[in-house]
Amino acid sequence: MPALIPVFPLRGAVLLPRGHMPLNIFEPRYLAMIDDALAGSRIIGISQPKLADGRDESPDGKAVPLREIGGAGRITAFQETDDGRYLITLTGVTRFKFEREDDQSKPYRVCNVSYDSFAADFAQGFGEETVDREHLLEVLRAYLEAQDMKADWSSIMRSSNEFLVNALSMLSPYGPEEKQALLEAPDLKARSEILVALAEMQMATPEDGSGSALQ
Repeated sequence: MPALIPVFPLRGAVLLPRGHMPLNIFEPRYLAMIDDALAGSRIIGISQPKLADGRDESPDGKAVPLREIGGAGRITAFQETDDGRYLITLTGVTRFKFEREDDQSKPYRVCNVSYDSFAADFAQGFGEETVDREHLLEVLRAYLEAQDMKADWSSIMRSSNEFLVNALSMLSPYGPEEKQALLEAPDLKARSEILVALAEMQMATPEDGSGSALQ
C-alpha cells in the first residue's frame, strides 16, 4: 500500500475493508484524481471532513481539516459516461491514519498516511467468530420493521459476518459522528455492538426525531 495517496473528503461516508462504494465523479478536481489513480496504484482514500456540520458533501479547497482515520480502497470498476462523468467502484482494503498533507500542486488532496495500526484489516474475515450474529440479525429485523423497510433476507443469511457488519456500517443512515465511530471501532465485534446500540437507540428515540444517537 502506498504511503502517499489521493484523499477524497466525503461527509457522511466511510469505507471499510472489502466494502464496495459506488461513486459518481463529475467535478474536474476529482476527474483528475481518478485519472492519476488509474495511471498509478488505483488506491484512493475516503476521509470525512473533521467539521461534521456544513452543507457541502465534499468541501471546496484544502483548508478544511480531515478526520484522523479514513479508509483506503482500490478502484475495481470504472465506466466513463457520454457526458464526461466517471462511474467507479472503490473496494475497501484497509483503514489508515492521516499523518500530513502533501503535494499541493494537485487540484485534489494528497496525504501521507500510515496503515501500521490496522494490520488486521488485510486479513479477510478476521474476528468474525466474535460477532454475536444472532443478536445482530434480531436487532436488524426489528429495526427494518420499525422503519417499514424490506430486505433480501436470503442474501443476508448467506453473508459472512464481516461482510454483513461492514456493509451495514457503510449503508447505515446515521450521521457523520456515528459513521466515524463505526469506522474507528477497534474490531469487528466492537463495530457490530455499535451498530446494535445505534439501532436500539434510534428505535427508542421519540417519533419527532428529537435527540441524537451520539453527543
